[in-house]
Amino acid sequence: NVGIAAIVGALALRYFHVAHEWRRSVELEARSRIRALQARIRPHFLFNSMNTIASLTRSDPARAEEAVQDLADLFRANLSEKRAQITLADELEVAGIYERIEKLRLGERLRVEWRTGALPRDAMVPSLLIQPLLENAIYHGIEPRRGGGTVMVSGEFANGLITLVVRNPMPEGAVMRDGNRLALANIRERLQLMYDERATIKAGRFDDEYIVTLRFPYLASPGATAAA
Repeated sequence: NVGIAAIVGALALRYFHVAHEWRRSVELEARSRIRALQARIRPHFLFNSMNTIASLTRSDPARAEEAVQDLADLFRANLSEKRAQITLADELEVAGIYERIEKLRLGERLRVEWRTGALPRDAMVPSLLIQPLLENAIYHGIEPRRGGGTVMVSGEFANGLITLVVRNPMPEGAVMRDGNRLALANIRERLQLMYDERATIKAGRFDDEYIVTLRFPYLASPGATAAA
């Protein structure tokens, strides 16, 4: 009996060791992908933003100063390695900063509708959850269209689950720009790492729109209470 117990104990310890090493490997790979996502600020966005700010310095210096501050805040959020998880309120704020910068360049061609009032702002989420989806929606769906279009960001909270939906019109001719799917793959991995199989992400074309849907459990920030 002692021998059998020793064998079972050794097997159990081996199992837990392998499981721990596997999870550690997954976490390290996820961090690596986060760094890759953080480094992937599209050059055209930076150059266009700087050109827009340069033109504003002559026509509207005060607005140019605000744009510089927004750009600094956006880079600070994108390049920070200390905040792997943030509140949904902070993530929405980062996405709003990105929207303001892009609107300076695209003007009336870009419209973003936010229908997120029902979401619990204290929910903890992986950082860079919404902003990359908004970036993809603008880059692939709005910018190629002569008349621009509307990106809709909506959310629901029911039965302990948060649902986020980002949708944009397809470009004219339904020809999508070339681009990798690093952002979607990264978000999928980080959702699974934080929520396991309880989180899902779906993306694809539906009629004349491209829609990304995220669904994951509500996890309150420490000391917070869920919003009704």
